[in-house]
Amino acid sequence: MPRFSVIVPVHQVQAYLPECLDSVLTQSFTDLELILVDDGSPPDCGELLADAAADPRVTVLRLPGPTGPGPARNAGLTYARGDYVLFLDSDDALTTGALQALAARLSETGEPDVLVFDHVRAFWHGGSDRGGGPLAPLAQREPQVFRLRDRPELLRLPTAVWNKVYRRHFLAARGLRLPPGAHEGVPWTWCTLLTAEAVTVLDRVCVVHRQRREGALLSGTTRRHFDVFGQYDRVFAFLDDHPELARWRPVLYRRMADHLAGLFLAPGRLPRAGRAEFFRRSSRLCLRHQSSAGRTNLAHVLVRLGARRTFSALWSLRALGRRLRAAGRSTRAAMLRLHHSVQCRRRLDPSLAVFLTHPADGRPVYDGDPAALEAKARELVPGLRTAWVADAAHAAELPPGVRRLQPGSAAYWSALARAKYLVSDGDFGARRHKRAGQVLLQTHQGTPLGRLGVELRDRSPRAARPARGDGMGAEAARLLERVEEWDYSLSANRHSTLAFERAYPGGYTTLEFGAPRNDVFFRATAEDVAGLRAELGVPPGVVAVLYAPAERDYLHGGAPPLELSRLASALGPGYVVLDGSAARRAAELCLAADALVTDYSPLMFDYAVLDRPIVVHAPDWETYRATRGSCLDLPNAAPGPVVRDLESLVACFREDLWRSARAAERRAAFRARFCPYDDGLAAERVVRSVFLDGARPAPVVPRELRRPVGVPGREDGARPVIHAARRGDGSSSPPPARASRA
Repeated sequence: MPRFSVIVPVHQVQAYLPECLDSVLTQSFTDLELILVDDGSPPDCGELLADAAADPRVTVLRLPGPTGPGPARNAGLTYARGDYVLFLDSDDALTTGALQALAARLSETGEPDVLVFDHVRAFWHGGSDRGGGPLAPLAQREPQVFRLRDRPELLRLPTAVWNKVYRRHFLAARGLRLPPGAHEGVPWTWCTLLTAEAVTVLDRVCVVHRQRREGALLSGTTRRHFDVFGQYDRVFAFLDDHPELARWRPVLYRRMADHLAGLFLAPGRLPRAGRAEFFRRSSRLCLRHQSSAGRTNLAHVLVRLGARRTFSALWSLRALGRRLRAAGRSTRAAMLRLHHSVQCRRRLDPSLAVFLTHPADGRPVYDGDPAALEAKARELVPGLRTAWVADAAHAAELPPGVRRLQPGSAAYWSALARAKYLVSDGDFGARRHKRAGQVLLQTHQGTPLGRLGVELRDRSPRAARPARGDGMGAEAARLLERVEEWDYSLSANRHSTLAFERAYPGGYTTLEFGAPRNDVFFRATAEDVAGLRAELGVPPGVVAVLYAPAERDYLHGGAPPLELSRLASALGPGYVVLDGSAARRAAELCLAADALVTDYSPLMFDYAVLDRPIVVHAPDWETYRATRGSCLDLPNAAPGPVVRDLESLVACFREDLWRSARAAERRAAFRARFCPYDDGLAAERVVRSVFLDGARPAPVVPRELRRPVGVPGREDGARPVIHAARRGDGSSSPPPARASRA
C-alpha cells in the first residue's frame, strides 16, 4: 500500500499538464500512486495521460463526460489505496521535495487525520506570492497535533482542497465526499476540519497553485459564483446533522457573510445583470442560517436584510470619504510642487548635502551607509553642511550640527531642489527630478541575496503591466527613469556590483569600495563591546546569539520562522538570544553578539566582517527562491553551517559545529568573496571620490592586517585596531571606480 495517493482531475489543461505530472513523478519520495481522472478532456490531454500511464505508479480513470472537479476527485478517491490522499489541480505542481517533507511531518506527528501545508500562487502575468495564511504561528505553538477547537485560526485559511493531505481511513469513516459545483472547497474544508480528531500543520510551501487568466473554474466574470449558495447550505445541513458542532455555527455564519460580501464587492467577479440577484440570494441565505450568537457588523446586517442599495451606498460613501481626503492631500501636494519648481530656478548650493535612509519600522533612521558617509563627510569636507530626512520622532538620533528635514515639508523640497549632493539607500520620492549639476549617490541596502530591480519585473503584478512599446512594465520603466539619475552606485564587492548592474542598468559609475557602515567594526574597542553587552543584558561568560531573519514578502503578518522565546528555551542555559528586529542600530547588535543566526538577511555579509561564527537557518529556501528569486546559491556559499529546522539548529550549538574548523573555513571563503574591501576605511574612500574629486584616496588594508574588534573574554578576544597608513605603507590601492553602461 503506497504512502500517498495523489489524485488529479484533468479537464482541458493540456498546456500545463506535463509540468504537473513531472512535479509528482520526479519527487525524491517515490512511495506514491498517481490517479489521473480524465473528466472529458480533449484528445491532446488523452494522449498525455496515455504516455503517463507507462509509469506503473500511474492509474488513469476515464469518466463518460465532464462532471466537475468535485465528482472527478471522488472518482479518484474510490480507487485510492494510499495511507494519505493529496488532491492536486492539473495546472498546479508540487514543489521539489514536497512529498518527503510531508511524509516526515506525518511520521513525527503520529499519523494525524489532516495535515495543512502552504502554497505559492503563480499568476498569469508572472508574479507570485505565498497565499496560505498565518501558518508559521500555528506551526510554532504547542501541542503540534491539535483539534480545531484548540486552533480556530485554521478557519481563516483558504478553503482549498489541495492545501492539505488527508488520512484515507479518516475520510472513509466520516463518509466525506466532495460536492459538485464551484466553491466545493467550502463544505469540504470545513467539514473535514470540524470532524478531524488530530490536525497538524507544516510551514512549508508544497504546491505552486497557478492563477490562470482564463479557463480556470472561477476566473473572470461568471455565474459559477452562484454555486456558493448551495455549498453553504451543505455546510449548515452538516451542522444540523451533528449537534455536537453547534458551537461553530456563529463562527461559520460570520465567515459566510464575509465571503458573500467579498464576492459581491469584488470587481469583475459577477455579471452586471446578476448582481441584484446575487445580493437577494445572499440575503435569503443569511436569513436562513442566521445565528444570534457572536459578533456581527453592519455589512452582515445589510446583507441579511437584503438592503442592496444601502449596502452599495455604504461602500460608495466610504469611497467618497477616501476621495475627499485624497483631494485635500492633492491640493497640498500641488502647492509643494509649485514651491519645489520655484526653488529649482535658484542656484545649487555647493556646500549642502542631503542624506536619507529607508529603515524598517521601529529602527533608527540615522544608520547604515548614509549615516557613515554623513559623519565622514562632515569630518573631511571643509565647509560642508549636511541635512538628514527624518520625522520628529527620530530627531534625537541625529548628531549635533546635522539639520533635520521633515519629510514632505517645504524645507524638505527646498533642500532637494538646491543641494548639490543627494545620498540615499533608496529613493527621494517620485515627484523630485534631479537638476543639472546635482550629484546623486545610491548606497543600496547591503549585499543582495534576492533578486532586485528590473529582475523582479516578472514577479510583480505592477511591474508586469505593459506600459511602453518595448514591453517594459510600468514599474520597471519608472525605476529605470530613477536609475538614470544616479551618478554613483556604491558596492561592497564584485558580487554586488554585478547584481546591481543587472538589476539597475544605467550609466552611473560603480564605487566598489566596501561597506562604510562596517567601518565601525574597526573603530570599536573591547570596552565598547562590553558596554553594549551590558546594556543588552548579556551576563558575563554567556554566549550571545543574534537572531536576525529576513523579511518575507510571502508571509502574512511577517512572522519570523522562529519565535525568540522558543529558540532561547531550546538553546538552554549558557545562551542568550538577541532580537535582530530590536530598535537598535544593526552594528551595535552585531558588535555585542558572539554568533549570528540568520537566513536570507543581508546582515550576514556585514557580520562576516567581524569574523565571528554564523549559522544559516533556512527552513523555506525553496519558497524564498521561488517567490523572490536569488542571485546567490546560499546553501553552497553560506558562511557557516546550514540547518533547516530548530532541532538541527540547537544541535549545531550543542555539538560546537557553529565554531568548528569546517565552519571557520566556510567563513574565511565567504569573507574573501564578500568582504574584500571592508577594512575600516570604506567611508573615507567614498567621500574622497564623491565630495573631494578623488583627492588622496585611502588604500585598502591587506586582509591579513585587518583586526576587527573581538568579544572580550573569548579566545579571539579584544584585538588592536590597525589603521591604514597612506600610500607608501605597502598596502594595496582601492580598485578604480567602474563605469557601468546599460
